[in-house]
Amino acid sequence: MLKPLFSAIAFLSRIPIPNISFTKENWEKSPAYYPIVGAIIGVFLLIVAKGLHFFLPETITAFCIVLFWIFLTGGLHLDGWMDLADGLGSSRTREQMLEIMKDSRVGAMGVIAAILLIGGKMIVTYELIKQGVVIPLLLAPLLGRFIILPAIKYWPYRQNGIADGLGKYISHFTILFHSLWILLLTYYLVDLMGVIVILVSALLNFLFLVNIYKKLKVLTGDCYGAIIEWAEVNFLFLYLLIGRIL
Repeated sequence: MLKPLFSAIAFLSRIPIPNISFTKENWEKSPAYYPIVGAIIGVFLLIVAKGLHFFLPETITAFCIVLFWIFLTGGLHLDGWMDLADGLGSSRTREQMLEIMKDSRVGAMGVIAAILLIGGKMIVTYELIKQGVVIPLLLAPLLGRFIILPAIKYWPYRQNGIADGLGKYISHFTILFHSLWILLLTYYLVDLMGVIVILVSALLNFLFLVNIYKKLKVLTGDCYGAIIEWAEVNFLFLYLLIGRIL
């Protein structure tokens, strides 16, 4: 159990783990623990948010939280977001888009997408801290790393990529189990409004995924990273929006 979990932590974050050897089987089993890693990241963000807010103004606190967020994940998902933006933003053929996404260089569309994403996270984090609401910072990374489980399980993946084999051990039960405890946790921490935010966010994530697949006909590791970033930021914005309505 621990080795797949450590494998997931090592892949999705910079959190130190014991120096143990990993096997292909551990790597393939690790996605079942992605939501747990998301929860761990969320706890770190929550601690940083509460700690810094005692000493710093909201603007600087929000800036530091987003910087720490990027550091903690190693910029892995942000890189996928930029690569996907470069590919889809090129308006080329499907094959050319995939080639552009494989290029290690970042284009103009990737830079613009990164600026908008980071700026959006800073703005929404600032507003949450200003209102004294930090629980969404715990839930956003958790939801982002859960939402890619059905993407890995049910959508075709480009062969010979870094994520080969990750869907092998993801069962319907695994997805259902994580869905239930995440919804229950959200209801406990936030109440019914939080559950509504999750459901609306899930719809936006599905539409985002459909749009990617419609253009690429497959998913890639970059797509997974972009889905995580999209899920995180839209959840935070929806939390503010629906919170005002309700």
